[in-house]
Amino acid sequence: MNKSKVYFTKNITADSLTKIYEALNTSLNGKVAVKISTGEPGGHNFLSPLLIKPLVNKLNGTIVECCTAYKGRRFEPQEHWKAIKEHGFFDIAPCDILDESGEIEISVTGGKHLTYNLVGANIQKYNSMLMLSHFKGHQMGGFGGALKNMSIGLASRNGKALIHSWGNTTDLQKFWSYSHNQDAFLESMAEACQSVVSYFKPENIVYINVANNLSIDCDCNNNPAKPEMEDIGIFASLDPVALDKCCYDQIVNSKDKGKTSLVKRMEEKHAILIVEEAERLGLGSQEYEIINID
Repeated sequence: MNKSKVYFTKNITADSLTKIYEALNTSLNGKVAVKISTGEPGGHNFLSPLLIKPLVNKLNGTIVECCTAYKGRRFEPQEHWKAIKEHGFFDIAPCDILDESGEIEISVTGGKHLTYNLVGANIQKYNSMLMLSHFKGHQMGGFGGALKNMSIGLASRNGKALIHSWGNTTDLQKFWSYSHNQDAFLESMAEACQSVVSYFKPENIVYINVANNLSIDCDCNNNPAKPEMEDIGIFASLDPVALDKCCYDQIVNSKDKGKTSLVKRMEEKHAILIVEEAERLGLGSQEYEIINID
């Protein structure tokens, strides 16, 4: 069986980001959404607007986000817009809070927990998507990469509650009570990814992970732990399973002595399960080859 291709550059620059997209030898057609995390105010590890600007503009893309399910600055659209502007994203490209106008239901096929996913209604305005993710640790998922960005990242507030509660509730006051079943949460994230890939079709999504500022905490944290590892580089693929598995492997197999905390977090949260479940759902393969473009 052919291995999925994962392209890599150690250079984390705007030029390298554009170069690695071009190495994929594909095109995103129609109206392009660029899904990033705009970052919780107080945090500072989110992708720099200056880093992503040339590629976003090359695609004539719109930066898209959804509101959070926790009561932070990005919980309500009005404050979320302020955060987007404070962090500099509004200055580089059009921006869109996908669930500002509500949510739509998209179907999940083959899930253990979810039969549907709730995503921001404005997703209907787009024909294709660049899943542009900051790969780092995560306090709940173990790590956050393409799969987390595609699942929790595109879900509306109610959709986030549905995923976190593995299909049991959309109640924003009650979903945290389901956090005792970590594997069900990870499996539900993978199932949400399945719905998004099915909605857009595989050929209309491209995935790029930037592995820098490798904190054990997510960009949703307003006071993230200081990164202990050195930056690794940029990875890109048409296969989100291969991409996240490759980034995971790069950290686990790294000779960087600063990896200890991040590896521990990923292992404690059984983070690799989202990759395994996404593979089971047909979203890609854990078998990959790295193509260095430097």
